[in-house]
Amino acid sequence: MSTDNITFDADYIAKETAKTFLDTQSILFNADEPFRYTSGRVGPVYIDCRRIISFPKERSRLMDFGADMLKNNVGLDNMDALAGGETAGIPYAAFISERLNKPMLYVRKKPKGFGRMAQLEGYFEENQNIVLIEDLQNYGKSSGIFVDVIRKAGGNISDLFVLFQYGISDIPKKNMDALNMKVHALTNWWSALETAKEMNYFDAKTIDAVESFLHNPVQWSIDNGGAGEDAA
Repeated sequence: MSTDNITFDADYIAKETAKTFLDTQSILFNADEPFRYTSGRVGPVYIDCRRIISFPKERSRLMDFGADMLKNNVGLDNMDALAGGETAGIPYAAFISERLNKPMLYVRKKPKGFGRMAQLEGYFEENQNIVLIEDLQNYGKSSGIFVDVIRKAGGNISDLFVLFQYGISDIPKKNMDALNMKVHALTNWWSALETAKEMNYFDAKTIDAVESFLHNPVQWSIDNGGAGEDAA
């Protein structure tokens, strides 16, 4: 699908993406039975970006948004290839690279253990500009691994695209700044909250709990029986 004649406003993208996540139940809010995260913390919000791949119409629209964002923010001439981070970033790299008519790669967290022991799969030339594609960003740890792999393989990389960025901590920005990386995200938790408020997706108690959590996720976790600061 071509996006040559499509231009989207960033605020529109953020709201429409959040609405899509909510409509497909890829975003869930539940204050009564908080979600437990791998860190040991708990919270009233959950995001599953992988779920979107099963909704063709909604998926296509988000991929149009992504292609448009990369064309406007990075520029077609500054992208030689798109690299999907395993595993959740791979389908989105495929969808967007098709729209932009760009080569696709995918990058592993670890060598596959046989053959060429490659971590970066596909063909590219040294010093080409690569954009990393992931489904979401929380603290940016996996992104750092992928960026290191791409740079060691001879690629230039300074841009990361994600469908969803948590946006509730300064840690990921510090991590990305240290890597000289710029993040391009379709939406985040604040946009999801505002969209849920405007469209009455949840009751006032749930909305208040989510807002309290977003302002101070560590304290919310502690107050609701989850881990605290050390879990980050």
